[in-house]
Amino acid sequence: MRPPTAASTTGRMPQRLVLVAVMGCLLMIIPCFFVAVWNPKLDPLSSPNLQLSVPTSIKIQAVQENSSISDRSGSEMLVMPITVNKDEAESTNDIEIIRMPPPEEEKGRVNMTFTEAEFSNSTIDEVQKNNDNVISPATNVKDATKPNQEFSLAKGKPKAEEGTQEINSQTEGVAESKISCDLSKRRSDTCVIHGDVRVLGYSSSIILSKAPQADAPGEENTWKIRPYARKWESPVMEIIRELTLKESRKPADTPQCTVHHTVPAIVFSTGGFLGNFFHDFTDVLIPLFTTAHQYRGEAQFLVTNFNYGWIKKYEQILRRLSRHQIIDLDRDGRVHCFRHVHVGLLSHKELSMDPAMSPNGYSMADFREFLRSCFSLKRKSVTAGSRKPRLLMINRKGPRSFTNRREVASLARSLGYKVVVAGPEETKNLSRFARVVNSCDVMMGVHGAGLTNMLFLPTNAALVQVIPWGGLKYACSHDFGEPAPDMGIRYLEYEIKEEESSLMRQYPRSHPVFTDPLSIHKQGWNVLWSVFLNKQSVKLDVRRFKGVLQEAMKALPP
Repeated sequence: MRPPTAASTTGRMPQRLVLVAVMGCLLMIIPCFFVAVWNPKLDPLSSPNLQLSVPTSIKIQAVQENSSISDRSGSEMLVMPITVNKDEAESTNDIEIIRMPPPEEEKGRVNMTFTEAEFSNSTIDEVQKNNDNVISPATNVKDATKPNQEFSLAKGKPKAEEGTQEINSQTEGVAESKISCDLSKRRSDTCVIHGDVRVLGYSSSIILSKAPQADAPGEENTWKIRPYARKWESPVMEIIRELTLKESRKPADTPQCTVHHTVPAIVFSTGGFLGNFFHDFTDVLIPLFTTAHQYRGEAQFLVTNFNYGWIKKYEQILRRLSRHQIIDLDRDGRVHCFRHVHVGLLSHKELSMDPAMSPNGYSMADFREFLRSCFSLKRKSVTAGSRKPRLLMINRKGPRSFTNRREVASLARSLGYKVVVAGPEETKNLSRFARVVNSCDVMMGVHGAGLTNMLFLPTNAALVQVIPWGGLKYACSHDFGEPAPDMGIRYLEYEIKEEESSLMRQYPRSHPVFTDPLSIHKQGWNVLWSVFLNKQSVKLDVRRFKGVLQEAMKALPP
């Protein structure tokens, strides 16, 4: 074999250099490849955080404040330290809503009613725009989302608690099995089911299992119900989850129980207008008390449209009504079996109840006594004494606020009141503010959800509602004036004149806003809200208002 020549050796050198270069590049590229692939898993911020795009009703915030409620009179100043944690930092007392009243209550009157509500355009998608306003014929609706946090929430397979029993077979038939539904009431539909009841939350079904009978008719009855107490407001009810109640004599259509409960169930929704302080009570908490209090804590709550923030806010009330874990019905995949199920809540009227229609004759006096026990409120009633009567002034921020608050407070002090002023920040901590309200004898404020705090006033206290300009007397009286006697509270109202409204700076005196307010009503809810509620603040004529404060003081026990 001939030895390689210089020329042939020289020809192979470039090939070796190319090979070395390729290997070097590979050694550099491979580590970079692994860094690029694995880095997103090491650093969560390097990839999109989809969780933040999911709507939630929980406000993630922590507020530490030292707020004061005072009358600026030096010796009569009340300082109230406020500490709001992430579970309590919700300003729902300041939200407002005006809703449509039940149809039968509107004859011969202006077709509207309001208390607090957010207000937006007339589509459900736009409902969450303005959480701090009033009026909505069913537009400003909130469909609560369900975050992954839980409060007293039974999910998955929790530890067995008293009143439940894990089983893996069908329960025996019950002697008397029936579904009784009342769909005739104005405010809510309700159904009561006795027998072998299977609740399938994930499929929105409640099945009454009946024993097969050869001579029984083949027809099986079915009912549809949305468990929220505002049935006349169709746009609101559309976002409440619909439940199907049916009878079944076919074993194949009746799933086996996975959890058997020995206490009755109460099914209701925490969707709709909830998150608004007025609606929290009138749509759910008062009806829930009416329905559940008869069971003395031995009832299982099954909640659809589950709103964690709302459940947490009213924990002190809910725990007194049920000693059992609250079940998020929409996300629970188990089959819950009961002998007695109540679907929907008993609701009689706005911010009140009718003893003639309530189990055991429950009244608002019973509900207010219940609230006093929940929040450890000391005063049951206003009694005669030597101390000055305390006047609580609810002062909103923005629309419908008092622009001459200090002048009004000075007037009240000159009449012999000790004045306590509370703004949105002071009302955030529900438990603490309930005690402040309970310590007062008279409460006053412009129409708004904050007046719902009248629930915490002692019996024989007085409420003064200031009605904004715009032909709103009926609606305002409907929400707070009519419920007051049922609570044992003296009610006074003060309807402002044009000169006391900030609208005087926005419209000429010849404008229909002043000459024909009802023509503004006829233009629709959004126009009414925008003009009379969202753009109006109040400067009270203290000389004219003086008589109202004097009358409120006379209404107190001597």
